[in-house]
Amino acid sequence: MDSGDTAHLSLMKRPDLGVTLTKLHCWSLTHYSKCVFMDADTMVLSNVDELFEREELSAAPDPGWPDCFNSGVFVFRPSNETYEKLLQFCSENGSFDGGDQGVLNSFFNTWATTDISKHLPFIYNLSTVSIYSYLPAFKQYGRDAKVVHFLGKVKPWNLAYDAQRGEVKGHSPSPDVYQLHPDYLLMWWQLYSKHVLPLLQRAYGDAPFDSGFIEESEEDKLHQDPVEQPAPATAPPPPQISSEERKQLWEAGQMDYMGEDSFDNIERKLDSFLK
Repeated sequence: MDSGDTAHLSLMKRPDLGVTLTKLHCWSLTHYSKCVFMDADTMVLSNVDELFEREELSAAPDPGWPDCFNSGVFVFRPSNETYEKLLQFCSENGSFDGGDQGVLNSFFNTWATTDISKHLPFIYNLSTVSIYSYLPAFKQYGRDAKVVHFLGKVKPWNLAYDAQRGEVKGHSPSPDVYQLHPDYLLMWWQLYSKHVLPLLQRAYGDAPFDSGFIEESEEDKLHQDPVEQPAPATAPPPPQISSEERKQLWEAGQMDYMGEDSFDNIERKLDSFLK
């Protein structure tokens, strides 16, 4: 199901989100009494069975506009009646953002004010984007995170993973990559390689598929000395930029979170102020 609402989707620069209206079909799963929906770009860090104690519609606030809930994680009750009403609402009103989140917030429009028990704590839908916008809060509460949500255009599976080195590699130094917290990004790939990749390999057999893994070619293996391996080449240092240029990049939202502006460096700077 696609909204095709290019006007609203272009405001977010996310034309891909129109197809998220497909999510509305979950209300037709009436062989279940209650469900917890999770976007494909979420990662569960610990048991969340207690979510089933919540009622429809329970969700966490969206970091961009906290009076809206983020539709990446929510508790709902399947119902053919609700399903039909949602489809009718879509056809009559559309979506203010072109995607499912706009529709659901308009349909469940009392979420912000009526029942605080339907406000899930942010740790059930921790946006990797918001980590850097309020780093002290992440330092205080981040250890309790239960579900991490990789918001934004670039997803973990858009990158590649070097299992030998235990490193995640990007295809380009896009600002969008820096919004993915490196620790959670590495954890996603470790979970994928341990639990998902073996299933895919069994399902595909010898048929080639893009796993995202960086593997040595047979030619590389033949040219390696079996006794002594050459030391890996050191990557050239990144070009130095002036304080003014760095300030301009920060103001434009283009921080080097995989380098000079990494989480560890920011944390050390904060610690020096908070002592």
